Amino acid sequence: MISVHHARDAAAFGELSALRQEFYRCVTRRADALFELTDAVLCADGPVRSVAELSLAGEHRRGHGSGYAALARGRVDVDRLRTALAGVSLPRGAADGRLVLAVDVTCWLRPEAHTCAQRILCHTYGRGKDQHMMVPGWPYSIVVALEAGRHSWTAPLDAIRLAPDDIAADVTARQVRQVVDRLVAAGHWSPGDPEILLVADAGYDGPRLAHVLADLPIAVLVRMRSDRVLRRPAPPHLPGTMGRPCRHGGEFAFGDPATWDTPGITLETTTRLYGPALIRAWDRLHPRLTHRIAWAAHDGKLPILDGTVIRLEVERLPSGAIPKPVWLWHSRTGLDQDQVDVAWQAFLRRFDIEHTFRMLKQTLGWTTPKLRSPDAADRWTWLLITAYTQLRLARELAIDLRRPWEKPRPAQRLSPSRIRRGFRNLRPQLACPASVPKPSRPGPGRPAGQSNHQPAPRHDVHTVTSTNKQSAKRGRKTKSSNPRPRRTG
Repeated sequence: MISVHHARDAAAFGELSALRQEFYRCVTRRADALFELTDAVLCADGPVRSVAELSLAGEHRRGHGSGYAALARGRVDVDRLRTALAGVSLPRGAADGRLVLAVDVTCWLRPEAHTCAQRILCHTYGRGKDQHMMVPGWPYSIVVALEAGRHSWTAPLDAIRLAPDDIAADVTARQVRQVVDRLVAAGHWSPGDPEILLVADAGYDGPRLAHVLADLPIAVLVRMRSDRVLRRPAPPHLPGTMGRPCRHGGEFAFGDPATWDTPGITLETTTRLYGPALIRAWDRLHPRLTHRIAWAAHDGKLPILDGTVIRLEVERLPSGAIPKPVWLWHSRTGLDQDQVDVAWQAFLRRFDIEHTFRMLKQTLGWTTPKLRSPDAADRWTWLLITAYTQLRLARELAIDLRRPWEKPRPAQRLSPSRIRRGFRNLRPQLACPASVPKPSRPGPGRPAGQSNHQPAPRHDVHTVTSTNKQSAKRGRKTKSSNPRPRRTG
């Protein structure tokens, strides 16, 4: 059982109760209903299948219609809630004790919701080869803090829904900047500490992020596609040579080993999941930028963004698939062996954000409600982020109610689902500021036999770029049998 007299447990109880009270103060309208709806998500038996069914939980003392009504008409002070989430204790995701942030986009698909506004086409992955498709929905950019260890816990810090006119790269840069500013204000980073490491997948332009966030104490680590071509530093301009000095050196093609030189750092290690691993790193490599896409509006000469390229090879994958080399680009140069070792291990922790997305969707029911308003979807998103944070803070307090076929595990290795099973027993000892509901009777509703004279307006699905319109006019292109050209940028 839980011992409140233990000093560590008392501190954990205090931090969790303080977060719950601050969350209640962040809800400025329908606070009682939204707070109890969050507790019902935490204490419900099994995955959340319906918002109305959450009213059957004992922690939810209101009617079955109060959940949707609170999501539609409630109000949450998101800026204050972001500050509260940044103020709680955060994990350190690297071996050297630095903060490691991960950013990724996940989609709330609404293909048949024609009355929902601000839907855009979201890229989804099919189960077979070349079966990817674009499905209408609401994409969310989420930033989390990663944690080291044999588990899948993360600390969600921010979530922004991408509007139809938003540029994902610009939104990500602003989002990361605001998150870092809040972390610095909360005391999680101070001058003299190691730089914060931002980890992202191949869909992000790492050099662009590093250039935009150059004034922050942050280093960028992104995966690059295997067909990229980077450039070495320019050779020195010899006296008497005609023409202007070169800005770029020789090519470094990821897919052509003949263009590689001797790596500056070579590491060999053995991993638990992937077997023997070979890590090689080359210093001072940069992409050749052009005035296109993200750099189209750049004034003046394009910068030279040198970084360190890391190639990771493993022997096997847990899924049994054929392993392929992973290419990483680090925004810092002159890395030593310890820093390279920290970098590739931090990138492997990035996959924990995928487990967080699955927890939010499959267990906490993030995409379950059939909400019409995108603002209501934002409120539901922040409710679940707060609920997940409460589960993370309750790891040392909750009882492990394991199934008979599950193995016993220490508290630090319990999954979020197993912590959620014992949250109901923990809740009576925590702060519950929601007031008792007042007795009321349902309204008259629409008179019987009268049709709805105010149907909901329908909204078209927004396309992201004008390229989609041009390709639609030209018709569907057949897939070429030639190999795709290498990317020289």
